[in-house]
Amino acid sequence: MNDQTSPALLQRGRATITEVATLAGVSKASVSRFIGTDRQLLATATAERIEQAIAELGYRPNQMARGLKRGRTRLIGMLVADILNPYSVAIMHAVETACRRQGYSLVVCNTNRDDEQERHHLDALRSYNVEGLIVNTLGHHLGELRELHRDLPIVLVDRKVEALHTDLVGLNNADAVRQALDHLQERGYRNILLVGEPHDGTSSRSERVTAFNEQIIRRPPLRGRVLETGPQLNDQLQAFLSDPKPGPKALFCANGIATLATTKALCELGVKLFDEVGLLALDDLDWYPLVSGGITALAQPTHDIGVSAVECLLGRLNGDTQPARHYDFNARLIVRGSTLPKH
Repeated sequence: MNDQTSPALLQRGRATITEVATLAGVSKASVSRFIGTDRQLLATATAERIEQAIAELGYRPNQMARGLKRGRTRLIGMLVADILNPYSVAIMHAVETACRRQGYSLVVCNTNRDDEQERHHLDALRSYNVEGLIVNTLGHHLGELRELHRDLPIVLVDRKVEALHTDLVGLNNADAVRQALDHLQERGYRNILLVGEPHDGTSSRSERVTAFNEQIIRRPPLRGRVLETGPQLNDQLQAFLSDPKPGPKALFCANGIATLATTKALCELGVKLFDEVGLLALDDLDWYPLVSGGITALAQPTHDIGVSAVECLLGRLNGDTQPARHYDFNARLIVRGSTLPKH
């Protein structure tokens, strides 16, 4: 060791590579070789001195700086529209797990459904030098996304962004709606109300409404209409329940947030769950089994969707130049007490 090393080095917050080199009596290049991939080029005695100096100083390499020098940061960015949405949480968990297994770290930015926040986060993600981007948001800033896409691969999750030709991973919405109406019709329900969040341009919401209307037309025994959540939800549900037109009634909630709003409204209206009306939800949340015999649900394969998004992104990073592809996963029906037979 270098006898002239100042004790002050050991009292500073974060040790530097210069301090390690000084303490070990070697060059910074030797320390870089030791912590990089060229350790075998060092003499055994030199490597031992560097190792001891690193231990004494508690030195931790700046992985970001090293990555930038090599042109790699091992960072994946993820843009999320609503971090409070249970679907978003489940997808993020799957994406983060898949990234970690592949040696990447995930940087998550929540736009909170705000266009200005989306613009800010896109600029931030560029400054972080992420190697790829997973997007689950409204995609209103097409110009910025296109510009990013020229520099790095982008994979969309759940929501299409028109004119952005990238891979898309999500739910087969048409099949999910078909499964829902198959089940409700088989159980004897004839008057069905689709309850969803307000239409804001989100492709998945539009696809579910379109598929619902098309399926109702193809099924003459069924009557159906669409309702959006909001301040008038209680009154509109009351009107639906009071409608004298024939046929057992059921509610088909288009996602977990709509299911929570609908269940709360039914309780406030004093409806006896689920004798007066059936209920089927798209998304399967932890609280569904706890409500009056349980809520029948179409579970989204969020783990498979998240993992597939990461695999698509890494494939592009590794040179895949095939045309953009769509990967649609099917939902899984879980039958509980909210859709009792009405025959």
